Amino acid sequence: MATDFKSIPIIDIAPLLAKSDDPKMGQDPDVAQVVRQLDRACKEAGFFYVKGHGISKTLLKQVKNLTRKFFELPYEEKLNIKMSADSGFRGYQRIGENITKGVPDMHEAIDCYKELKPGMYGDLGKPMEGPNQWPDNPPEFKVLMEKYITLCTSLSKKIMRGIALALGGSPYEFEGDRAGDAFWVMRLIGYPAARSTNASDIPKNDVGCGAHTDYGLLTLVNQDDDITALQVRNHSGEWISAPPVPGTFVCNIGDMLKIYSNGLYDSTLHQVINSAPKYRVCVAYFYETNFDTAVEPLDFCVEKTGGSKKFERAVYGEHLVNKVQTNFG
Repeated sequence: MATDFKSIPIIDIAPLLAKSDDPKMGQDPDVAQVVRQLDRACKEAGFFYVKGHGISKTLLKQVKNLTRKFFELPYEEKLNIKMSADSGFRGYQRIGENITKGVPDMHEAIDCYKELKPGMYGDLGKPMEGPNQWPDNPPEFKVLMEKYITLCTSLSKKIMRGIALALGGSPYEFEGDRAGDAFWVMRLIGYPAARSTNASDIPKNDVGCGAHTDYGLLTLVNQDDDITALQVRNHSGEWISAPPVPGTFVCNIGDMLKIYSNGLYDSTLHQVINSAPKYRVCVAYFYETNFDTAVEPLDFCVEKTGGSKKFERAVYGEHLVNKVQTNFG
């Protein structure tokens, strides 16, 4: 459960990554220190920054720059990759098309998902089937984004090994039938400049993205270096800013990890309000379970939390489809 944290910790995960393929990584003192930091961050805030993650600052910037170039295109050109139910909810959505708790969000986005082959998950996967829609302009967009997704997937798997150790399990708790073939989601998001320079004057319908939790295991956020807009709610209900720390990812845990941990770790409410006088770009990568995984509390987490399961089992793909069909107006 989130505490009354006032700031979000920065964790250097380089020691974890250096040993991430060693089954005995948990015995390494440097890894153990990272694991303790992850445990504390997941218990106290559900959010943390990571540095020492091995993805170059250059690539982090290139991804944001190409995203910005796409959003600068004429609206008609962006509609060439318009999202619809027929496209498996993949592609471009205009400002106000994404809905959070009934209120339109003031952002535009490209949504991408791990591609599902037709019939791969039967009726469960049908709404999400189809290829990602990549723009022709900028020309290098698809190649760069697919490279970035591959790196984020590998990084997330390694961070989840650290989180598995933090919970008290083996490093491989979130592999195999749970997340050995992890589904992923990536949202490339653009937030228009504020119409008012005073954040308290911003009406509800100018919120970039309303208060929500993420629904997978782990999120990696690559945000603009010069605009503070992401806010995280602590236990007292205060909104704590997550200012940019260049070269880092902001990480947070999602609903599926909350279930696996039987509430030891909570998925924290967060929102985005761009009160800056300029456009903001953010690239959010979501690392999930396998699409058809039935998620339920891990036995050793149940033991640590009083012996009874606090959450019903949830099939990740059902959870995702329900969210997707609800979120897009």
